[in-house]
Amino acid sequence: MEFNKIEDILEKYFQGETSIAEEKELKDYFSSPNIAQHLEQYKPMFGYFSHVKEQKSTQEIPLKTNKQNVAWLSIAASAVVLLGIGTYFYVSEKNTVDTVAQTELGTYDDPEEALAATQKALALLSSNVNVGIGSVQYIRQYEESKNKIFKQ
Repeated sequence: MEFNKIEDILEKYFQGETSIAEEKELKDYFSSPNIAQHLEQYKPMFGYFSHVKEQKSTQEIPLKTNKQNVAWLSIAASAVVLLGIGTYFYVSEKNTVDTVAQTELGTYDDPEEALAATQKALALLSSNVNVGIGSVQYIRQYEESKNKIFKQ
């Protein structure tokens, strides 16, 4: 009867359905001297599990610290940031000189040259205003026509 129970527990063990108490029962059975002949083949497996459970590792595992690596990494990152900031200010300083030259458009040292440039600008403005006045005349004619058709 006990052999049948052990065989059932073994079947459940290989299916992965045993409880911890049943596994303990299997280990106890296979560590005892009276094992059924047809179950002798499983004895080394359960004997190995109990033997390995008793072993302890005495080897020390060296732990490496990465503090020096972190220190060098932070120094390198700081250098890159400072290099980037320096490059930005260097490039922006060159651009500000060009920007100042562009913002000073329209300043003349010679008054006659300034007068000619002003007259040219006013003539351009005048021609655009005249185009606008012509458009207003079209609107005035449209209003008159509308008022004739739709008397108010």
